[in-house]
Amino acid sequence: VLHLLGARAQQPRISLVGFVLLTWGIPLFLQGWNAAKLLIFPCSYLLFCIPLNFLDEISFYLRIVVTMVSVTLLNGLGIATERAGTAIFSSAGGGFNLDVADPCSGIRSLLAITALAAAYAHFSRIVMWKKWLMFLSSIPLAVIGNIVRVLTIGILAVCCGQKTAVGFYHDYSGYVVMVVVVLLLVWLGDLLEGKPKKKDASEKE
Repeated sequence: VLHLLGARAQQPRISLVGFVLLTWGIPLFLQGWNAAKLLIFPCSYLLFCIPLNFLDEISFYLRIVVTMVSVTLLNGLGIATERAGTAIFSSAGGGFNLDVADPCSGIRSLLAITALAAAYAHFSRIVMWKKWLMFLSSIPLAVIGNIVRVLTIGILAVCCGQKTAVGFYHDYSGYVVMVVVVLLLVWLGDLLEGKPKKKDASEKE
C-alpha cells in the first residue's frame, strides 16, 4: 500500500518506508512476535538509509546558529570578529574571512552522529528512557562539534593565516570533531550506565 502511495505521489521515500516495514513484517508473519521483536531495531535502523532531502531546508538555520555562536565565542576570546549573514570577517592577525556554506552547516555530520548514537545506545546496557536520552543528545552534540570546528578554523586563521586554516585543516578538521563527539557519547554512555568507581583498599577490606 505504501509503495502504491509513493508511486502515485512520486515520492520514493514512501516506498522505501514500505520496504522497511516489509522486511520486519515477513518475519512477524512467518515466525511470530518472538522473532519479530528481535528485529525491531535492525529493521528500524534501515530508515537511516532513506535519503532525507527535506532536511536540507533546515541547513540554512543551522548555518546561522553556527555562525552566530562562533562569532560570539571568537569575540569572547579577544578576536574582533563580525558577521554578515553566514560569513565571518575579522581584521585580527593578518585578517580572514570565512563563509559557513551548506557543506559546513553540519547536517551531514548530524545524520552520521545520530545513526552512530542510535547503534551505541541500542547496545548499551541501560534502560530504555536512557537509550532515548543518549540518542537525542547526539543532536546538540553534533551542533556543538560543528561550532567547535568553525571556531578552531577562525583561531588558526589568526595564528597561521587564512590559507592554512581553510586548506589542509578545513578539509580534515571534520574527522577531529567526529572523534571528539564520539568520545563525548562514550562518556555520556558511561555516565548513564552508572559504572561503579574502583573501590580503594580500605573499602575492599
